[in-house]
Amino acid sequence: MVKYLLKTKALFSAILIISNLGFNKNFISSVTQVKATASQRVHPVLIGNDYNPLLQLVLEVEQDKIQVNSFTFSLHGTGDLSDLESLQLFYSEESEPKELDSIRSGRFVGDRHAVLTKLVGKPYGNLLKPAWKLTFENQQQLQKGTHVFWLSCRIRTGANLSNKVDAHCIEIQTSSGTITTRDSTPGIRKRIGVALRKHYQDGVHTSRIPALTTTPNGTLLCVYDLRRRMSRDLQEDIDIGLSRSTDSGQTWEPVKVIMDMGEYGSLPQALNGCSDPGIVVDQNTGEIFCAAVWMWGKSGKHQWGKDGSESGHEIGKRAQFLMVRSRDDGLTWTQPQNMTQQLKHPEWILLAPSPQAGLTLNDGTLIMPGQGRDEKDRHFSTLIISRDHGNTWTVAPSTATGNTESQAVQLADGSILLNARTDRESGIKFRSVWVTKNLGQTWKPHNTHRNTLIEPHCNGSLLLFNYMNNGYLQKILLFANPHSQTSRKNHTIHMSFDEGETWPYESRILLDEGFGNGYPSMTQIGNSHIGIVYEGSQSQLVFERFSINELLEHRK
Repeated sequence: MVKYLLKTKALFSAILIISNLGFNKNFISSVTQVKATASQRVHPVLIGNDYNPLLQLVLEVEQDKIQVNSFTFSLHGTGDLSDLESLQLFYSEESEPKELDSIRSGRFVGDRHAVLTKLVGKPYGNLLKPAWKLTFENQQQLQKGTHVFWLSCRIRTGANLSNKVDAHCIEIQTSSGTITTRDSTPGIRKRIGVALRKHYQDGVHTSRIPALTTTPNGTLLCVYDLRRRMSRDLQEDIDIGLSRSTDSGQTWEPVKVIMDMGEYGSLPQALNGCSDPGIVVDQNTGEIFCAAVWMWGKSGKHQWGKDGSESGHEIGKRAQFLMVRSRDDGLTWTQPQNMTQQLKHPEWILLAPSPQAGLTLNDGTLIMPGQGRDEKDRHFSTLIISRDHGNTWTVAPSTATGNTESQAVQLADGSILLNARTDRESGIKFRSVWVTKNLGQTWKPHNTHRNTLIEPHCNGSLLLFNYMNNGYLQKILLFANPHSQTSRKNHTIHMSFDEGETWPYESRILLDEGFGNGYPSMTQIGNSHIGIVYEGSQSQLVFERFSINELLEHRK
């Protein structure tokens, strides 16, 4: 009898609930009239950017005249709230914040003001100071359709570059009731970085082609193109700029121009362009050498084009190889020295530095990677060498062909591993990898040559990182590039624990999934950190810093 009464009571309760649901069917259906999906993209949030997209909310509204009254967010997952200066929520109708990417990179063509107005012209609620829980209040009426809101943050200048920022939408209050949000990208936290160079900063249209290195004093030096009028390559009004940091990349001094040919030969700046800087530091003496390619005249030409450079040495017919030096940790620099006759074989069409950092070998030899076009117009990668601390330089033969921009490391057996950009004309979208045991006199294809590391035909960076583990010297080989065979996106650091024989899939760090120009350059900072500058989606030049412990977390 007791069981029967209990069953009867449960049945009655169920009927009552169903009846109530039917009575309130308008309430139930109204809640489902708004669906909210939250998502985050993988990219850094940068010191120096006014707007850093943290989280995007897409509201699908199924009827007209729905009013949104408030959004509540949690910042749990953020390393330190004091890294944040402020937060703002924007309503951008159907436009997504990733539209900012092309404006930041300088690739945008059209009405910049109109796009910015559409994205950041409608703040929702007040600008808020950071707190673990934030509520933005306003009244925004929405019609039937798709609506985009996005949460932006501003990063404090002294923010810890080892920290990350995270945000979650807890609830949305609407005229239809309380809406919960589906998170379509759980687990993404944004790393803090620095907007090292931005579009139109200092009146410069585009900053590109970075090469990053560390001096014996621990100073970071980043050289790059200052493309003053437009984003195009040579021939154009381009100088070589330098950014310098004495605090491991936390702050950077104002840009310094270290190579500018002015109006040489009575030609305008636009016909005296310098580009593609390479840099090497003598780790024994501290002297720094920066090289670049200079074109004089040749209006509308490019050094890699058919007649942008020619055989011989004459200025005006072939691109020139220039070098400047610093003996005071990058504070001052010499006037450019023309090294073309000393280095370039007269039959070669072109010799230029590879826009990367070189290295000091165990025996003190200086290596600067180079590239060019031989007498048959085959593209090659090579080594530019000094055995006397930069007093004199020689160049290795042009035998590593079918590739151009490169970076090199010295392996445990003393040989040199060269990782290079494969020629676009080959149709092969894998990195070229070579090994030499005689300073580039001869080369042998590595086991991973054009079959392992994918690329979209873009410069990459190679770094051998040394660290101590339980009293023993350990090494990790790092490689960075846009990890794609279609476009310059998915900016990634790869790790190898066997000197490049294998690159485990699990041992990768995705820095930025967005479109940029790539061209990463890495350096070791002290005993426990890695720095990288690359052309990402959030700024023309982005700097980020990682600890060795974070890298080792990805070791499988």
